[in-house]
Amino acid sequence: MANPRQAELPLYDLLVIGSGPTGLACAIEAQRRGFTALVVDKGCLCNSLFHYPAHMTFFTTPELLEIGDIPFTTPHQKPCRAEALEYYRKVAEHYSLNLRPYESVQSISGHDDQFTVHTTDRFARPLTHRARKLVLATGYYDLPNKLNVPGEELSKVQHYYDDPHPFFGLDVLVIGGKNSAATTALDLWRHGARVTLVHRGPQMHNHVKYWILPDINNRIASGEIAAFFSSTVVRIAEDNLTIATPRGEVSIPNHFVFALTGYHPDFSFLEQLGIRFDEANDRSPVCNPATLESNVPGIYLAGVILAGRRTNEIFIENGRLHGKLIAEDLQLRLPHPR
Repeated sequence: MANPRQAELPLYDLLVIGSGPTGLACAIEAQRRGFTALVVDKGCLCNSLFHYPAHMTFFTTPELLEIGDIPFTTPHQKPCRAEALEYYRKVAEHYSLNLRPYESVQSISGHDDQFTVHTTDRFARPLTHRARKLVLATGYYDLPNKLNVPGEELSKVQHYYDDPHPFFGLDVLVIGGKNSAATTALDLWRHGARVTLVHRGPQMHNHVKYWILPDINNRIASGEIAAFFSSTVVRIAEDNLTIATPRGEVSIPNHFVFALTGYHPDFSFLEQLGIRFDEANDRSPVCNPATLESNVPGIYLAGVILAGRRTNEIFIENGRLHGKLIAEDLQLRLPHPR
């Protein structure tokens, strides 16, 4: 028997989980076709972007970050984090998006055309939403890949980098070999930290941007940034840490560790919804590439979660286009917007 209070809740055509640029694009494209849309997020608007380094500059040009056909204007060739956050706030305001920040999804019940999404707010109070279709655009930035070594639980070990100032004059280790590790190591060094970099590969990854790679390589070659390649951290202590190198274990003094070893989607959440994965293809979730509907009817996938573990394949530049594919399918599946 249906819950009478639940039946009184509005039934949205589309509920989007995740308010990053991709999630916003999905809601915008649905609204532009006459559908009602609700966007929920456990954090703030563009939560992942907000937690990027405060002075970060994008590797791309502003037009490739645009959504909803709203121009991204900036005097700079490459926009910064603050400009991007302002842009997405203005876009959300322009389209009067129905946003529910700081609501964490606890469970989803029901079926295609009649989903119920159970959330809690910042004070653990339960909330309920109903929707005909769902989009999962949850990204991956909240779940760092762990080192799984003794001492990783120490407060000095961090998986996110923000600002170099607190680390002036201190011994800082950066773990990783891609863009985030390279830019973090350079930023810390330029602001007075004593920086050591550890990477399991034989050299910096070839994905490092072409204007950053010579810079980090030159700093390493000059000894301004110490580096251990083909090496891994095996133990972390309060005042030092141990690195396994090709020449044996090395112990170095250390005050802080930035383990920038990448992130991964919330696979367990997708599994709970019945979404299957292609295990032979880096756990990419099963979906129709033409519509982005998953194997679960009525549940669409958008953004980086489509790539599974290959999180370096989908960015804002291509994830923002997923909204149009989903909205076009909604027009076929829900031909009469309410």
